[in-house]
Amino acid sequence: MPPFWIMISVLALAACAYFLGRARAIRSVDGNTRRLHSRPGYYAWNAALFTAVPALMLLLVWTLAQPLAVNQVVRGHLPADVMADAESRSLVLADVQRTARGLTAAVARGVLSAGEAAALGADDAPAMERLAEADIEIAKTPEVLAAARDYRRINSAAGRVLTGLALILALGGMAFALMRTTPQFRARNVVEQVVRGLLILCSLIAIATTVGIVLSLVFESIHFFRLYPWQDFFFGTEWTPSFGGGSKLGMLPLLWGTLYISLIALLVAVPIGLFAAIYMSEYATPRVRTWVKPVIEVLAGIPTIVYGLFALVTVGPLIRDWIAIPTGLGSSNSSVMTAGIVMGIMLIPFVSSLSDDIINAVPQSLRDGSLGLGSTPSETIRNVVLPAALPGIVGAILLAASRAIGETMIVVLGAGAMAKISPNPFEAMTTITVKIVGQLTGDNDFASPETLVAFALGLTLFVITLGLNVFALYIVRKYREQYE
Repeated sequence: MPPFWIMISVLALAACAYFLGRARAIRSVDGNTRRLHSRPGYYAWNAALFTAVPALMLLLVWTLAQPLAVNQVVRGHLPADVMADAESRSLVLADVQRTARGLTAAVARGVLSAGEAAALGADDAPAMERLAEADIEIAKTPEVLAAARDYRRINSAAGRVLTGLALILALGGMAFALMRTTPQFRARNVVEQVVRGLLILCSLIAIATTVGIVLSLVFESIHFFRLYPWQDFFFGTEWTPSFGGGSKLGMLPLLWGTLYISLIALLVAVPIGLFAAIYMSEYATPRVRTWVKPVIEVLAGIPTIVYGLFALVTVGPLIRDWIAIPTGLGSSNSSVMTAGIVMGIMLIPFVSSLSDDIINAVPQSLRDGSLGLGSTPSETIRNVVLPAALPGIVGAILLAASRAIGETMIVVLGAGAMAKISPNPFEAMTTITVKIVGQLTGDNDFASPETLVAFALGLTLFVITLGLNVFALYIVRKYREQYE
């Protein structure tokens, strides 16, 4: 049974356990619920949680561990000569998995029977012909076919074992919970402890995900720096990757383009977004605010590819014809200024909406006290409201900066893909994210530095955003201490 249907079955058993637990609790006191330690709903949730949680935890762990275990077993069945190095191992395992999926699809579509798929050989011409007519691609080497058959067989056996264990755990948890359903059982305490544990688990999953992302970047980056000098990467001023050899992978041109475009975007978004937030929270009438705020927030729902097309078709030609060509600074539709302005427009709702909510959260008593002492509304905003709302405003700006640094589509269409260092904002440049996509696009060799450099660029981008967060926290704490 596929994991999805196992999960549905477990949840259905949990729903049955919910009603059975409630009914058993009420029946144990002959309908007088005042004699129960907890409300009947807690007994119901106790039965449902003990039915679902152990089985779902098993399903989660099994789903994560099964591919690794199956790949390890299949790898042991392959001859040593086809598993000579890391590159060949990854390619052969990819062929095995693709062939196994093809055999499964052939059985599902009736092209092959289950027995034919389990015994398929490279010399079985009729079966191969039927697969070709059905447009199902599989590897034709005997070793890969044998490994694919093992892959399907092991996965099928593992699925049956998982189904049995999950159902046994669910039914066992239901029986255990129903046996404990007595008037003296502290169901509320148990349910609250289980819910607390689930909340802690969710927070740990978020932390573990972050740690996993960082470790994956670190390990692949270490592999890259074993193949390419770190000095040339961090301090190189030329970016010319070549899979044929002789690549120059200096990150400084990409870092320059990233920071340059992000700076222009923030120079556009922060003043406009902050002033819009001040107007909506302090000056606008309720009727104007009702109309203006949703219109601004519509900008956040526009896909970035649409912004990229807007930059390419509208903003780029306007900047080229009105500014770049008359001043002699450039002649291309794609430029840092084009991408920066359009990206700034995209970031306006991030700054304005969050800043507006933060400013509205400032207590009215602060405004009344300032106005009562003779300050004008503008002085109150400048000297009282904005300092009180500064931590939230800095958070909004930081969110906008992170969004700008990680943007890709607007840069591709608005700024081009030229990796160079130039102070001229009307020239085409590119960013780290664009080159990460470029290096990982296509059928590339994951053992080459030209591909692994994408992970080093990703790690660099992560460190930059982490530094922005630390700096923002320092500024906010320092200002908050002075204000308090």
